[in-house]
Amino acid sequence: MSSTTERASVARHRTPLNRSQIAGFWGAWTGWTLDGMDSFIYALVLTPALTELLPRSGYAATPANVGLAGSILFALFLVGWGLSFIWGPIADRFGRTKVLAATIFTFAIFTGLSATAQNVWELALFRFIAGVGIGGEWALAGTYVAESWPEDRRKMGAGYLQTGYYAGFFLAAALNYTIGVHFGWRAMFLTGAVPVFVAILILTRVKETEKWQKAEARAVHVSARRAAPSALTAPTGGSERSERRGLSYFKPLREIFGSHYRRRTWVACALLTIAIVGLWAGAVYEPSAVIQLAQKSGMDKAGAIKTASLATGLLSIGTILGCLALPPLAERVGRRKTLAIYFAGMAVSIAGSFGWAFYLPDGLAPFIAWLFVLGFFGGNFALFSLWLPEQFETRVRATAFAFCTSFGRFVGAAVNFALGAAVLHMHTLGLPVALTAIAFVIGLFIIPLAPETRGEVLPQ
Repeated sequence: MSSTTERASVARHRTPLNRSQIAGFWGAWTGWTLDGMDSFIYALVLTPALTELLPRSGYAATPANVGLAGSILFALFLVGWGLSFIWGPIADRFGRTKVLAATIFTFAIFTGLSATAQNVWELALFRFIAGVGIGGEWALAGTYVAESWPEDRRKMGAGYLQTGYYAGFFLAAALNYTIGVHFGWRAMFLTGAVPVFVAILILTRVKETEKWQKAEARAVHVSARRAAPSALTAPTGGSERSERRGLSYFKPLREIFGSHYRRRTWVACALLTIAIVGLWAGAVYEPSAVIQLAQKSGMDKAGAIKTASLATGLLSIGTILGCLALPPLAERVGRRKTLAIYFAGMAVSIAGSFGWAFYLPDGLAPFIAWLFVLGFFGGNFALFSLWLPEQFETRVRATAFAFCTSFGRFVGAAVNFALGAAVLHMHTLGLPVALTAIAFVIGLFIIPLAPETRGEVLPQ
């Protein structure tokens, strides 16, 4: 049998998914979709929200103040994302599904509360706490799908899962095109409370992953054997049990920085940091860039907002296609080469859109065309959903996933603040964003340091 025929035979006889795996995937995917929607709502409603809230907070709603306040609030949001690493050890200790539901509850409730903000300080607090929930959802959803899906299907599962975030961008753009234009920014934030129902679905319909249950059973068995001699000599008090629970919480964090995992942890942190810088530079500043170009071409404010929504939809479609194309490519050429292709594409498309098209006399159409390319290569995030779980064992997988993604968000918060300051200083949006392409060039030199896991099964 030829290799082509063999691959076709394997594709026809893939392991079927059971009801819990299907429900779990759709719960994780929908949560990730609404996560993406929630994240992008802020970028879409930034200007109208701050224009209303800054005067109530004692500041004039000048373009400069709106830009500076927007950067500060977004940096705080990313810091909240960064603090989401707390969910990883909790999930390694108490399971994936309960903690996944908790992350969705957190970001849904505080996104809905953002609609009630009466000043910029309240909005900042609500967005900060929502960020803590949003940041944990990706780590928990990616870990759940990797562990629950059969080995012959989990790679594509990672690609399917990642499409949810960018489907959320598309959904946010559609809501802004309809609800946002007619009912304002508060109504947009209210739509972010919908994920509460997804959390309820996960809690009631989705079983814990078998891999985590086995790892937890082994950990309990080992702990019982170690505790047996001391149990014969002295009773265990409540304070001692609390201390052991505290130590078990921090153990996965210590382990990912031990001699076995230290290098791959820091390399993954560096690569995810670069990807996050590119995401927020390219995607978050895209609506503002399109609005500026649309108004420059003669559109009124309403027309410019609608054009930004349509451009965001095109960006999202490109990213979804990039997510779907990535797993087969990663299986064919390997994880490292695939990420190198996507990083190179990001560098070229960021420079082409913000560094070139943005400054053309009639740059709206070329800029939007570049956005599709930028979106496609922005699908590089799907590789991390596939690759990170392959690099860590079950007992520390959620901790490693959450920490690596959180580290990048802390750096992303600093870069976002620096970008806002650069935009104010240079009086232009395009060049500061275009310079983030350099990060992806640096990433091409870091990729060879990461382990190649093509052809390996998910470690237990």
